[in-house]
Formats: sequence, structure tokens, C-alpha cells
Amino acid sequence: MTFRKIIYIGCLALIIAVVAMVHQHGLKVSAKEETGRTLVVSLINAKGEEVGQAMLTETVKGVRIALQAEGLTPGIHAIHFHEFGTCTPPDFMSAGGHFNPYQKQHGLKNPLGPHAGDMSNVFADSHGRVKTIVFNPRVTLEIGKPNSLRDADGSALIIHERGDDQRTDPDGNAGARVLCGVIK
Repeated sequence: MTFRKIIYIGCLALIIAVVAMVHQHGLKVSAKEETGRTLVVSLINAKGEEVGQAMLTETVKGVRIALQAEGLTPGIHAIHFHEFGTCTPPDFMSAGGHFNPYQKQHGLKNPLGPHAGDMSNVFADSHGRVKTIVFNPRVTLEIGKPNSLRDADGSALIIHERGDDQRTDPDGNAGARVLCGVIK
């Protein structure tokens, strides 16, 4: 192989490496733009004790909720976003009703719904622990949007004592509010 061919091959390899590096850098920036900011929400029980957390991340398809909590009764529990960013124990009624900026009826199976804050039920294992991921395509963390969880008074993430029937207005017969976390 001649010296000239070695130089050409080396230059070609360098160009390919630079193009690959620039292209990869662009993908990393794009991924950050798509996922946005993550908020960590501490969840408290009726005694005011921290018993879990939810990591909320903006995605191109809505808000991703990575949920981890304990102290629940085993079984199905409703999870909703509520309209006010306050969690006053023991009943968390300070959080108001479900987050509903578009004045819909309650329930993912309701033809006149759902509320923006309605989500699929979660399951607590035999030890009362839940660790799952839930998506909500009807809300955003982007400040200034009508469906933003981060409006002037914030919002709350509530876990209820029972599962949501996904039809009954206004709350799906989900029972008492047992865990609450403030979103600001």
C-alpha cells in the first residue's frame, strides 16, 4: 500500500468519525429537549410521614410518572392529579377536586370524559408497596399552558384507598385520599 493511500484512508476515517460524533451529539441534545425537566414529588400519608415519591417527567407524549410508595393496603388504588398544590393531612381535601381544566366528566371510560387528572389504577403488592410507571397524555409540566400541573396554585398527586371505576363522576368511587404529594 502506498503512502498516499494510507493518507486518504486516514482522512476518510477521520471524516467519518467527525460526522458520527456530530450526529450523536445532535441526538443527545434532541433527547434532552424531548424529555424536559423531571420533578420529584414527595408523597405523604395521613400522619404527614413521607412514604414515597413520584418522579414526573415531561415527554413528547405527556407526563411520565415513575411512582414508588409504601403503606397502602394491598390491591388496586386510584391515582389522580388534583387541582391545588396543597396536601393538608389527614384527609388531603385541601387539594380540591380532580385537575379538570377542560370541564370534562370523570373517567377514562366515560364518553364525556376524562378529566385531565384521571389515570389508570395502580396496584399495591401484598406488602402495601407500589412501584410502577404511569403516563398521562392530557397534562404537561410546561408553565403557561392551560393543562399545566404547574399553574399559579400548583396541583397535587393523590392516591386513593380504592380503585377507580373509570366512569362515575366526579371521582370514580375511589374512596378516601390516602397519599398526597404537592406539585409546584
